[in-house]
Amino acid sequence: MRIMRMKAAWIGLMAGLIAMGTVQAQDNNYLGQELNTITTAVPFLMISPDARAGSMGDAGVATSPDAASMHWNAAKYAFIDKDMGFAMSYSPWLRQLVNDINLAYLTGYKRIDKQSVFAASLLYFSLGDITFTDIIGNTIGNYRPNEFAVDAAYSRKLSKNLSGAVSLRYIYSNLTQGQFVGGAATKPGTSVATDVSVYHEKTFRMKNRQDATLAWGVSITNIGARISYSDDNTARDFIPTNLRLGPRFTLDLDEYNSLSFTVDLNKLLVPTPPIYDTVYINGEQQIRSGMDPDVAVVTGMMQSFYDAPGGFSEEMREINLAVGAEYWYDKQFAVRAGYFHEHQTKGNRKFFTLGAGLKYNVFGIDFSYLVAVDQRNPLENTLRFSLQFDFDAFVQQNQEALPTETN
Repeated sequence: MRIMRMKAAWIGLMAGLIAMGTVQAQDNNYLGQELNTITTAVPFLMISPDARAGSMGDAGVATSPDAASMHWNAAKYAFIDKDMGFAMSYSPWLRQLVNDINLAYLTGYKRIDKQSVFAASLLYFSLGDITFTDIIGNTIGNYRPNEFAVDAAYSRKLSKNLSGAVSLRYIYSNLTQGQFVGGAATKPGTSVATDVSVYHEKTFRMKNRQDATLAWGVSITNIGARISYSDDNTARDFIPTNLRLGPRFTLDLDEYNSLSFTVDLNKLLVPTPPIYDTVYINGEQQIRSGMDPDVAVVTGMMQSFYDAPGGFSEEMREINLAVGAEYWYDKQFAVRAGYFHEHQTKGNRKFFTLGAGLKYNVFGIDFSYLVAVDQRNPLENTLRFSLQFDFDAFVQQNQEALPTETN
């Protein structure tokens, strides 16, 4: 019963934020700096869905291409050296409190020709079983709130070392199951969004005759319509439009050993909440500093670079840093580590990550583990895993198993 009440409180908090529409910044302080966290609808879109990136500090915009590239940078698919493959991932959520909240991810790709690749994915976030009650505690019904996103992407090489991709995404968020929140009727929120990304990769030989690869990527994800959870559509929330960019350096130490380092910089391209005054004019609360966040999507993306109430210094605090390292032995066994940093006034997410990967014939499996710093994390002390399937290796294995024809 205690777990059920805690889960209901979690959903109630989310529903309350939805009902309020735009969340206003409060005059709270952290070590003399004003707290001003940016909030959006459907934040599950920003959760790392695969264990490989999850073990590298959530860095993935320029890592070597794999089946899960859709989430990080779909342009990487054009450089993948396989014809077809898919991957599945599973991440328990809030496992310290409940055992039925989880994030599942299914993604796959198919090469169209030497220059282009088609990919698709499904991201599903389940909030478990919730019992809704009325104001006096009578049970209204048992529901299973959920959110999901369905993606499709086309990735193509633009030159020998450069590729680009465009993705289309349908987003569905059903948190309240049609219940009344704050006296108002609710409905599932839906949106359509797109991603635009580029990726550059070049291999060269260093002076010590070691082969190396230098890559970089840029991806703008979730460019799409604001979501409404109410029947009158008066309160519409931004989805987490995000700019991600960074480099990767890979060094082939010898025939069997390689080592990679990667860095991701992330910034939400949505308006920063202003600081409001206590004064109302014509029924509207006045803005003390910052800019009006109730703007169109494209305007909000542009405004996000200069609308922070604290000026340039606050804009810089909105950039998150993710760094990761990956070691491979004989392309069969991998060890990974990473770190993610978010400023104290913008959410204060800080954590170290560890992980490993193993490839065997047609299958590959990755694990990741997160160690939180400063504050609790929904994924701390949780083991996440991803399973990859290599169709090329499967076909080759079958061909080798066929008997040789003799005359």
